[in-house]
Amino acid sequence: MDRNLVTQKIIQAKVRNKMTWTRIAESIGQSKEWTTAAMLGQMTLTARQAAVTQELFGLSDEETLWLQIVPYKGSLPTPVPTDPLIYRWYEIVSVYGSTIKELIHEEFGDGIMSAIDFKMDIQRQADPAGDRVNVVLSGKFLPYKTY
Repeated sequence: MDRNLVTQKIIQAKVRNKMTWTRIAESIGQSKEWTTAAMLGQMTLTARQAAVTQELFGLSDEETLWLQIVPYKGSLPTPVPTDPLIYRWYEIVSVYGSTIKELIHEEFGDGIMSAIDFKMDIQRQADPAGDRVNVVLSGKFLPYKTY
């Protein structure tokens, strides 16, 4: 047993039971973005969150314990993603990464945007020319310190 097998079992149950990430998130009491990442093996669940997940997906006690262990983060199978949707994110960072870096440094100074103290919101935005994907990423600015 390992965390990847638990993830597979969660996805199988989600498909079999026609569940949505939004409804799962409501049951767990977190955002759909955080919950999806957690169910896909990228976050550590509290005992309460793990118990709810156990009930939702019919997990064993051992499988539920795996949800509470700090996971190995990073779920892409290859250095350059091959899934078209994920590749577009890679492309965005490849094309606009230096622009994002320059503008953050100009506005905030020398530092980084946290992916730990972080929020994400994904919404559908209606548009007559075709619906748009609206993604908001919000991370705490962490300045580099001198010592």
